[in-house]
Amino acid sequence: MLPANLEAIMNALTSFATTFALKFIGALVVLIVGINLSKWIVKKLFGVKSAKKMDTTVQHFLQNVLKVVLYVVVIISAAGILGIPATSFLTLLATAGVAIGLALQGSLSNIAGSIMLMLFRPFKVGDFVECAGVSGVVEDINLFYTIITSVDNKRIVCPNSAVSNGVITNYSAKEMRRVDITFSVSYEADIEKVKAIILKTVSENPLVLSDPQPFVGLITQNASSIDFVSRSWTKNEDYWTVYFSLMENVKRAFDENGIEIPFPQMDVHIKNGN
Repeated sequence: MLPANLEAIMNALTSFATTFALKFIGALVVLIVGINLSKWIVKKLFGVKSAKKMDTTVQHFLQNVLKVVLYVVVIISAAGILGIPATSFLTLLATAGVAIGLALQGSLSNIAGSIMLMLFRPFKVGDFVECAGVSGVVEDINLFYTIITSVDNKRIVCPNSAVSNGVITNYSAKEMRRVDITFSVSYEADIEKVKAIILKTVSENPLVLSDPQPFVGLITQNASSIDFVSRSWTKNEDYWTVYFSLMENVKRAFDENGIEIPFPQMDVHIKNGN
């Protein structure tokens, strides 16, 4: 037989353990069900037709924000089942938030950067951009990072603070893009003939736009060659097709017309010393 006081303590501990176990199980169930329900709500809300019409960039950003809000609500609900008052939990969360904020200033600046990107919209998902020292197609913009796929299919994760505070070049923002190419020929070549050959080759390309009209002119007189610049316009999506096509076709036209593309040359003068 246990002493009366020891038996009372054991009964109290058993009762506490049973009560806490039930609360813990309830909180765990709420946590698991709540997280899955939050994902389902986000999926359903952004699965309707009106949401699908929304810009992809804004849609991804709002999905991330809504997930965070719903997850916080679920965690507070689970804490309430464990007996933690919501006010105390919010106070604790705020205090922890200040401490974490001081430790994670970079992450907070990324959140601020994501807000700036959403407000000013320098690019959207699917655009080809150059920012934060990298270039590629924007795959996603979340609360902390901008995900970019490079031209050689590498996944690049850029902090939003670096993206929003740096220079951003958006190659997809305009419908048309100018194709600038420099061609070098020897000094023996006839200037007007070279200009006519380049202009004819450029104008005959079906992807080159007639308005604005293509332009060809002498741009530089180098030590070993004279350089001509070709400036023509095309649709944004046809830029590289036109670029490579003109490079190849102008070379063939030069060969057919006897236009020489010179190698670097150097004149050496030898003086006889006494």
